[in-house]
Amino acid sequence: MNLAQYIARDDIHLDLRGRDAAEVLSELASRLHLDQESEAVVRRILQHRESMGSTGIGRGIAVPHCRTPITKRLRVIYGRRPGGIPYGAVDGAPVEHFFVLIAPPVEASNEYLPVLGRIARLAKEPDLPARLATVQTVDEFLRILADQGV
Repeated sequence: MNLAQYIARDDIHLDLRGRDAAEVLSELASRLHLDQESEAVVRRILQHRESMGSTGIGRGIAVPHCRTPITKRLRVIYGRRPGGIPYGAVDGAPVEHFFVLIAPPVEASNEYLPVLGRIARLAKEPDLPARLATVQTVDEFLRILADQGV
């Protein structure tokens, strides 16, 4: 399993503009290309998950995640908010990099936790935040995933 197989090229967003967590999560939900009602449901689920405890894992990275019947397959979306936003991360640092994981309630292949684990492993790479901050194209982002072997 390779993380890149779950991230479509059009699910990589290097230009988020939200000014706070709610705006960024809303912006990311809008990039799923769902109908308006489904988008609102995803946004509420992600915000509810954050209300239980921040998914900001430190070093400028957050991994908002949820299960919802709105999606039929596991999806990973990457978004970068240049400069970061306050997000309640474990280290108190602003979050600039968002790896959003959305999956159906039940998956035959049970990929949700392994993919979440791969994202966590990627996030532990010491130079990852700096490398992601300099990415200018989707291809550069995908090259980082390939270089890290996730």
